[in-house]
Amino acid sequence: MQINGKHYRTIWVKEGNEPTIQVIDQRRLPHALVIEDLDMPEDFARAIREMHVRGAPLIGVTAAYGMYNALFHAPADKRRLGKYIRDAADELKKTRPTAINLAHAVDRVLNAIESVEEPGEMIELARQTADAITEESVEHCRAIGEYGLEVIQKISKKKKGEPVNILTHCNAGWLACIDYGTATAPIYAAHEAGIPIHVWVDETRPRNQGANITAYELLHHGVPNTVITDNAGGHLMQHGMVDLVIVGSDRTTLRGDVANKVGTYLKALAARDNRVPFYVALPSSSFDWSLNDGLKEIPIEERDPDEVRYVHGWFNGKIYKVLITPQDTRAANYAFDVTPAGLVTGLITERGICKASRRGIQKLFPEAGK
Repeated sequence: MQINGKHYRTIWVKEGNEPTIQVIDQRRLPHALVIEDLDMPEDFARAIREMHVRGAPLIGVTAAYGMYNALFHAPADKRRLGKYIRDAADELKKTRPTAINLAHAVDRVLNAIESVEEPGEMIELARQTADAITEESVEHCRAIGEYGLEVIQKISKKKKGEPVNILTHCNAGWLACIDYGTATAPIYAAHEAGIPIHVWVDETRPRNQGANITAYELLHHGVPNTVITDNAGGHLMQHGMVDLVIVGSDRTTLRGDVANKVGTYLKALAARDNRVPFYVALPSSSFDWSLNDGLKEIPIEERDPDEVRYVHGWFNGKIYKVLITPQDTRAANYAFDVTPAGLVTGLITERGICKASRRGIQKLFPEAGK
């Protein structure tokens, strides 16, 4: 996607300097574009945990390259290698417990090197696997855009040339993925197809991924958008100002329950009450075939309360951290909530659109639940 007219991905291997991986430090957006080097295994865990990178697909790819980097720095003593690899995998997996893409990516690298004994071959296979996950993620998001475009086209025909108003929550754009995004992929596809659209961007407290990141990438791609407070979505729906809601997913169960950034559930309730279609866009790597009841089974990450108590902003050329609550106020910071399948109009995947149900999912993914 574009930043100041230049194409970027969110993560790449530093040219001529393997195994260093470069990422866009998303904590600095939208006020500064900072490219960060991840040189050592601990850099990858920190980048995921502290949200230098975020978004389920990007977290997964970062973890895959983290395993490649860890193997590059593995001890020469082969007797220590097995424990070293397991420890590296465990350290990455525990950084963000809700996004299933992370565990999928780490396990895929582990499976790729399982029968190999030579460290050099392990490194090469890990690199190949991380590269493959990256390219698959890009292709999956592109396909999600094509299938989601059909939904927007149908609404556009009914509106006879008036802009299609789409509401999204958090950031499920290319900055949460590698390119295209999940929830934004249909938006970009519609924009490129010349369909008039407008995006309502939830600010998405407490870290403001919508206001900071979604608005940033839409602006650079030329897509009309307006930032709103998190609580404004219901009002807009009541007054017919939202035609469609599209969000992403960090983990979706076999029966179609969806974990996404906290506040998604409330948008789904408002959409159902106002008969607004509510779609979830996700690649197959965000499904967890081992879980059924999302409310009971999906682990919900609780983050540092200071993310609620403080905000960051730009003033006189610098980014400042500002306390917005009384000094001694306690805060709770639940990062995700679960939207029951019954509130979801459909799941937009790289294989097509299906109902958020076991039967619907298994029609597209017959391997699900086996």
